[in-house]
Amino acid sequence: MSAPPPSRPPQHPPPTLVQPAAKKPGAPAPRRRLWWHRLIFGLWYRPVEVLDEARDRSAWSAAVLLSLISGGIGMLSVDAFHGQWAADRSAALKLVGLAEAGVLAASLALGAVTHAIARTLGGSGRFAPTASLFIVLFWVTDLPRLAIVAWLPTDATFVQAATWTTWGFGYVLAVLLIRGQHHLPTGKSALSVTVQMLAALALLRLGPVR
Repeated sequence: MSAPPPSRPPQHPPPTLVQPAAKKPGAPAPRRRLWWHRLIFGLWYRPVEVLDEARDRSAWSAAVLLSLISGGIGMLSVDAFHGQWAADRSAALKLVGLAEAGVLAASLALGAVTHAIARTLGGSGRFAPTASLFIVLFWVTDLPRLAIVAWLPTDATFVQAATWTTWGFGYVLAVLLIRGQHHLPTGKSALSVTVQMLAALALLRLGPVR
């Protein structure tokens, strides 16, 4: 009687950019906790490793924090807010609250649409990791531009250069994110995020904020 075929080792999802080295059969090592500050700063100096480490993990706390920070900085760049603050601080604070709620809702919509398109194109990722991590990388890459716009006019050459640079970096990270989370080829991953990133470029980054 022939022996049963050997069992196959557990398969793990491929990383975002590179194929992992073959691992010996056995229980996988436990994954360490990915703290939000490591996620946020790591996207700038080791993005591929951080996106690999963040696969199938939710990051809602970091997503909400970055949305609120970005919304607050964006409000400081609007001249109408300064006028409202000088006239009536209570009304200005209410305006900030409404703006923050709008930023949170818009951020969630961007993440949800990205996940829905990726699933339509054949992706297999889950909603929470895809949406929350997309929000994180979107605002992480936009924070430098927001900080610059708070002091310089949007039509300044330096601001325009920062806008295109940070947008391009964010686009690349978004493609890598969808590729790793949904196990899609690069072309479909790019298609999953192109509409949202172009809309954000037109409305948030190149539109008037003063």
